[in-house]
Amino acid sequence: MVDDAGGLARLCPKITMDIITTTPALRALCTELAKDSFIAVDTEFMREQTYWPELCLVQIAGSKHEAIIDPLAPEIDLEPFFALMAKASVLKVFHAARQDVEIVFHRSGIIPMPLFDTQIAAMVCGFGDQVSYEQIVRKLAKAQIDKSSRFTDWARRPLSDKQLAYALSDVTHLRTVFEKLKVELDASGREPWLEEEMAILSSPDTYIMNPAESWRRIKLRLRSRKQLAVLMSVAAWREREAQSRNVPRSRVIKDDAIAEIATQIPSTQDSLSELRALPKGYAKSRIGEAILTAVKAGLEIDHKTLPPPDGRPDELTESAQAAAEVLKLALKIVSEREGIAPKLIASSADIEAIAANDSAPVPLMSGWRRGLFGDVALELKSGQAVIGFRKGRAQILRQSSTSGLEAAE
Repeated sequence: MVDDAGGLARLCPKITMDIITTTPALRALCTELAKDSFIAVDTEFMREQTYWPELCLVQIAGSKHEAIIDPLAPEIDLEPFFALMAKASVLKVFHAARQDVEIVFHRSGIIPMPLFDTQIAAMVCGFGDQVSYEQIVRKLAKAQIDKSSRFTDWARRPLSDKQLAYALSDVTHLRTVFEKLKVELDASGREPWLEEEMAILSSPDTYIMNPAESWRRIKLRLRSRKQLAVLMSVAAWREREAQSRNVPRSRVIKDDAIAEIATQIPSTQDSLSELRALPKGYAKSRIGEAILTAVKAGLEIDHKTLPPPDGRPDELTESAQAAAEVLKLALKIVSEREGIAPKLIASSADIEAIAANDSAPVPLMSGWRRGLFGDVALELKSGQAVIGFRKGRAQILRQSSTSGLEAAE
């Protein structure tokens, strides 16, 4: 199905592929795609100048149809596409789905369902941590993708043949990648692992930009809950400001400025003006006044109600530090044995939290992660299991009542 000649020429004068620029053409395409059991989907967007991403292209491929949808075309309404995203009988396959799903959700209020993310599936199948689309296409589809158009201006019209060919390749190869990963998942029995991860991607809470949680984006090692309170308050103010103005967070103030504010805790214009990371003149501007108000609000928070800085125990005891080192080694053993990236199982913060508290409410202690490693971690802490060597390899060994130590598989 090819859109009207005028719409095709407007987007790219030379390319010969299905370019959808009108609502009737989009409706006809989505009617055909709705007959498939799964479709591959990708988006191209711009957000360098805005807080909310500007959707520039949608690429989509089913068993018989593949096309590029132009959301910027003046005669198109994306309602048929959003209806397809909500159709329960069609599996939507993405690679690294979070930003694509975020765009669909904020444009329509719809989460594409059901959902399959090939990046997470590849991690579950042992392809490494956050494997790129290009890598997985080379390994499973035996194809090479020209990445030179990856960071081009997707809002420009007309788009070049090269841009459109690159964009469409993001879904044509994805069909093969999905089919091969599905075979591996079925053989491994790890489908339930993926289902837990898809539940997170399918939750609206994942895509609601809550200013109160924005401080978690800022990488900063803090010394006290007082500093954390200021960080939380200033970061929340910046998030609200960026959302209301629809500008990038850094256009309000940069992360390093927030970090310096949190550690120095300025309370006056003079102390604010002394900060190196804040642009000159900000201290006496509306922004400076808002920053000081946010600092004051942070200081008024009851610090006893806040979590430890960085989400870790205030200070690991000597025994907890030793336990954390043992658990990190055990995680490496398990991840190598299972052929899965350690980061997918547990973070360093998870490990330290469990080292300090058996009941720490961290992802490691629920779902498939607990079955794979969480219970093993508790057994190691309690002495029911140890790390030893068998056949020249480090292994986790459990105490058996009949045969002594045996490998924990």
